[in-house]
Order: sequence, then structure tokens, then C-alpha cells
Amino acid sequence: MVILTLLFQLEQLPLTMQTLTVDLNERSYPIHIGEKLLSRPDLILPHLARKQVAIVTNTTVAPLYLDTLSKALAEEGVDVVPVVLPDGEAYKNSATLNQIYDALLTRRCERKTTLIALGGGVIGDLTGFAAATYLRGVPFIQVPTTLLAQVDSSVGGKTGINHPLGKNMIGAFYQPKLVLADTATLSTLPDRELSSGLAEVIKYGLIRDLPFFEWLEQNMDKLLMRDPAALAYAIKRSCENKAEVVAADEREGGVRALLNLGHTFGHAIEAGMGYGNWLHGEAVAAGTLLAADLSQRMGWIAENEFARIRALFERARLPVDAPDLGVENYLDHMAVDKKVESGRIRFVLLKSIGAATVTADVTEQALRDTLHGTVHHA
Repeated sequence: MVILTLLFQLEQLPLTMQTLTVDLNERSYPIHIGEKLLSRPDLILPHLARKQVAIVTNTTVAPLYLDTLSKALAEEGVDVVPVVLPDGEAYKNSATLNQIYDALLTRRCERKTTLIALGGGVIGDLTGFAAATYLRGVPFIQVPTTLLAQVDSSVGGKTGINHPLGKNMIGAFYQPKLVLADTATLSTLPDRELSSGLAEVIKYGLIRDLPFFEWLEQNMDKLLMRDPAALAYAIKRSCENKAEVVAADEREGGVRALLNLGHTFGHAIEAGMGYGNWLHGEAVAAGTLLAADLSQRMGWIAENEFARIRALFERARLPVDAPDLGVENYLDHMAVDKKVESGRIRFVLLKSIGAATVTADVTEQALRDTLHGTVHHA
């Protein structure tokens, strides 16, 4: 009986916090990963220029976590300005950005006021862009509450908003002072959102980390069951990969472009289907399968490798068939892409599982064959 009680108590103990660093010299910052970090103001206070913060969140996250974070900071004498925005990719636009500016100006927030992004990727991107541009730049902190944000969008300093003609076409590279990834927030994440985040986790294995891809093949069921240790490891390994790439190429002049595997196709899917109808990770998953198909047509990955990739995305409960937008519609959307240079689309493709490359040497026929042969025809 004593042994059983002890085992139960051990299971209830929070996982040890892990800390990584994004190495950008004087702009380096820590990523803290662990449970119940929202109640740890001691992790945030050293990064505040003054004791005033504006917490930007949305109508879904606010009822769950805004009070916890606000009270923890208020107890340390921090003045908290809450900014609650509508939820969804459809609101990642200039009108919503202006709502942040309105709140900051109304409360006369100064250059030493720190913006805290409490939410998923949309909130992180909006808040980061607001921080980059309000008073020509104020500090900000990322507190991601979705798996996708914890493993990808909160790290690396990409901020921005969507334009009707393209996703993330307006923005800035602007690094946070801190990333605080509280894994306890994943307990309230809908299953669909969890799977969406797994698309970005799988991406790291595909582009540069074969052992991680193999670990994901062995542990996908644990991740879907929200096993705390498995999730913590997946987040840590993903962040390690992202931090290394960002440190080597902050502004995407070279190797950082590899992080966009599946995104050229995926952004076309999001725009073509209407922002918010497909989650970002869902579009990236289908887009990655299109990229893998194109890689196979280029003679780089073998049929069995393609099958392994497809099987892992299927196990993660992600779409593996892209929607039929029409080939010309795909091409039109992909022509408005940040990776286009001199009118040529630069694709992130796979040489093998664990090794990606960026190339513009894709024939139009091969691209059309991929789009004709892979998209799902209703």
C-alpha cells in the first residue's frame, strides 16, 4: 500500500523544467519548457523593463489562463493591461492588429511596457508584430498555449499578419525576450489542434533529424494520448532543432528556409480554402505530402520513404490528401509566396527522410503532375 501511494505521488509530481537558449548574441533568449509555468512570475520578472505588461490573448484562451497569469504577475506588483481579441486565423489581419494598438494607446503604454502573447500562433504573430511596430519597438514575451506554437511559431522571431492575397505577407523579424512553454496548457487543447501541432513536430524529423523521425514513429500513440513525458520530449527536441536553425540563419537567407517544408503548398491550401477552414498544421501536413510526392518525382526519395511519411501523418490524424483547388488556383497562390525569387518558386523538398533542400529547379510539368496526381478529387 505504501509503495502504491508513493508511485501515485511520483506520478503527480510536475516534470522538471527544461531550459534551452536561442543563441543570437546580445539578443539571445531562453525557452523554458515545463508544467505550471504560468504561475511562475519569477521566470518573467527578470525580462521586464518596467512593471507593466499588456497580455494579448483571445476569447478562447482568456477564460482558461488569463486570470492565472495576470494574478501571478499582479501579486508581484506588475500592472497588467488585458487585451482580448477574437479567436481564429480569419482575424490575423490589420483590423485586429489595430485593436492591440488601440488598447496600448488608450492605457498610454510606453516603450518599456512589455507585450505578452498568451495563446497560439495567431496571437503570437499578431502580438510580435504589434511589439515590433508600436512606438517603433517594445519588448515582448511569448507564452504559447498550443502545441504548434510551443514547437514552432513562438520561437525564432517571425511575426506578421495575413493579407487577402497571401499568408504572412506583412510582418517583421522581431525576437522575443523569453519563451515560456507551459505544457499543462495542452490539457485543454482540442484533439484537432493537438494533431495540427504534430505536423510541425514531424517536420523537424523530416528536414534534419532522422533519429527524431524514428522516435516519432515509435511514440506517436503516446503523443496522441498526451503522455506528459512524451510531449515534453517532443517539444524540447523540436525547439532544439528550431533554435539551432534560427541561430545559424535568423532572417531566412539560407538554411532557415528548410523550416518551410510543406508551407508553400500549405499556404496555398489555407488561402484557397479560406483562412480558418483548415488549421495551419492540417494544411502543412497535406502540403508536406505534396512536397514529398514532388521529391519522389525528382528521383530523390524512394517509394517506401514516401509511404513512411504518409503513414506517420495518418497516425497523427492529419489530412494526407490535399483539397482540389484546381491546378491553376494552386499555381496562382504559390506565385504569391515569400520564397519566390526572380519570379521562380523555391521549393523545400526532401533528398531523404532527415535531409531537406531548397531548390527552384522544378519543372512546371513535374509540379503539375504532383498537383494532378495527389490532390483529393471530391
